[in-house]
Amino acid sequence: MQQSIRAAGLFEADGCDRAKKKKKNHLYSGIHGDTSMGSERVEMRKRQMQVHQEAAASVLQARHRMGNTPTNASNACCFCWCCCCSCSCLTVRSEDETIQRSTFEHRTEGTTNCEESPKPTLEDARSWSVSFEKVMKSAAGRGCFRQFLRTEFSEENMMFWLACEELKKETNKTVVEEKVRQIYEDFISILSPKEVSLDSRVREVINRNMLEPTSHTFDDAQQQIYTLMQRDSYPRFINSTAYTDLLKSLEEPPPPEP
Repeated sequence: MQQSIRAAGLFEADGCDRAKKKKKNHLYSGIHGDTSMGSERVEMRKRQMQVHQEAAASVLQARHRMGNTPTNASNACCFCWCCCCSCSCLTVRSEDETIQRSTFEHRTEGTTNCEESPKPTLEDARSWSVSFEKVMKSAAGRGCFRQFLRTEFSEENMMFWLACEELKKETNKTVVEEKVRQIYEDFISILSPKEVSLDSRVREVINRNMLEPTSHTFDDAQQQIYTLMQRDSYPRFINSTAYTDLLKSLEEPPPPEP
């Protein structure tokens, strides 16, 4: 009887040891897997930061050739004008640069909603449902669509597209390079609250273009954002109550004159 109890106890202890070893191995595997995934994320982040730093260096060189090197350019860590690092001098901006930025943003933002943009005709508003191109070619269409994007927290897509359109109209090289810098800060930098969603291929194209900034530096990025709005936001806009209500308001006969 005692031998049976002793044997059962040994069997139970052996089972517990095996369970502990199995749990330990499983825990090690989980930790190893998490570490591996974490390493991948870190490497991806490093590559992304490297991409932005290369862009920073290229534009800084361009500004240096122009004799317009920022006062903090001697600081090796500070490519702050393109938001490639999070050092404290990101907050440093000259008064002239602040004025230029506010003027530039005022021009690129333009109208912000249907009420402030030119009132469309019923025919014009109906044509928006035919194609996204009809919306973007209409000042009233862009205003109404931008207001809709604001409700979806993606207004920066339209703002970026408009900024690129303004850039294409510029011919002065000095102004072009300044606008390129501002667009990069506002919509390309990973530290910007208005950063647009671009894939790695387009970001690499931007970095190459930044070596010699032109009015077409962001053409590929602009096309990608245009396609994103067309495929993602435009169908929802056409089916939205905002668009339906606009059509109804335009269909209603005007009130009789007194």
